[in-house]
Amino acid sequence: MPQTKFLLSEDRMPTTWYNVVADLPKPLDPMLHPGTREPVTAADLAPLFPDTLIEQEFTTARTVDIPGAVLDVYRQWRPSPLVRARRLEQALGTPARIYYKNEGVSPAGSHKPNTAIPQAYYNKQAGVERLTTETGAGQWGSSLSLACQYFGLVCEVYMVKVSYQQKPYRRGLMETFGASVTASPSETTEAGRAALAADPDSPGSLGLAISEAVEAALASNGAAKYALGSVLNHVLMHQTIIGQEALLQMELAEDYPDVVIGAAGGGSNFGGLALPFLGEQLRGGRAVRAVAVEPASCPSLTEGRFDYDFGDTAGMTPLTKMHTLGHDFVPPSIHAGGLRYHGMAPIISALKDLDYLEARAVPQTACFEAGVTFARNEGIVPAPESTHAVRAAIDEALAAREAGEERTILFSLSGHGHFDMQAYIDYFAGKLTD
Repeated sequence: MPQTKFLLSEDRMPTTWYNVVADLPKPLDPMLHPGTREPVTAADLAPLFPDTLIEQEFTTARTVDIPGAVLDVYRQWRPSPLVRARRLEQALGTPARIYYKNEGVSPAGSHKPNTAIPQAYYNKQAGVERLTTETGAGQWGSSLSLACQYFGLVCEVYMVKVSYQQKPYRRGLMETFGASVTASPSETTEAGRAALAADPDSPGSLGLAISEAVEAALASNGAAKYALGSVLNHVLMHQTIIGQEALLQMELAEDYPDVVIGAAGGGSNFGGLALPFLGEQLRGGRAVRAVAVEPASCPSLTEGRFDYDFGDTAGMTPLTKMHTLGHDFVPPSIHAGGLRYHGMAPIISALKDLDYLEARAVPQTACFEAGVTFARNEGIVPAPESTHAVRAAIDEALAAREAGEERTILFSLSGHGHFDMQAYIDYFAGKLTD
């Protein structure tokens, strides 16, 4: 019988993370201090991150060992399945072979625990008592809440207000995992109060929620640190366990992708799958097309400038060289809250600038149409963020049908949409707009 799932045993799970910085054709541009505009040092980042994460942010080593305590937690859901979407292929009438890496099997329902677990672990090892963070759709906040619970840390989450209102069950999940959740902008920080003074009805943004979380950490006199769910080098590195597993699983399938696809907001999900494959190419191996898919309403890669910008709205974070729409950009209130970020990870931005990856912007309704098609054939409701990758995968499969050619497509199903059913209800009611 034809095989559908390609599974790795736990003893084949990767024990190192992959750092693409070691294989880039040229070094990344340095982060700059928000005050001096000089390159950031480890000491500059110390108020926000523990030493080990700072070392990982700057390292040029190709691999970094995954601690045993982190591997022990990973084994609750890793290695995640690689699945051949045979029913979707049949429905599309395509000669293409479609595979998806299902990251929705994690306890939080997405790829985000891949970095939340090590971040909580390293902070605990450093004697930190509390972590502050932001979240858009709630997938990152859910993941860090659980990670903090595992390692005995207090977790404070600033959730973008429009998502706080749209996704009460995500908020409930974070509180179940032990976190406190505050709608951003809030009255608890200077950044939040300034935003509310300017616009009392502000829907918030990831950039603004970052400002509030950073401010809260800095005000703690060392008791708290800040944790970020995307963008930074060490975050993308933690996520590469996805692509490393996928490389091994494609061997089991006796196949190799022609195109690798991921939704892109800050870049961690797309990078997690694509970077190990791009690393193979950068070291002289087989080439792939890597396609980052972003919302048309927040198109940093396709329409943003490649320049230095702040990672947050208030200008408290270091400046990084990235594709950006401007740190004061407030995206529309789309349901894919995890993609509502003004900038893109420096690593992803650099690879785009060097023409190693493609970027595609897709409208909201086309994504939900693809998400419904996927759900009705594969039985999994994708998160709104994940529907962007599904849309691009379906389009690639239809293009293969029109061309009458075989094509191997691999995409990241970054999370399930069980907490996002209101978005699907709104889609069926015709309430979603582009």
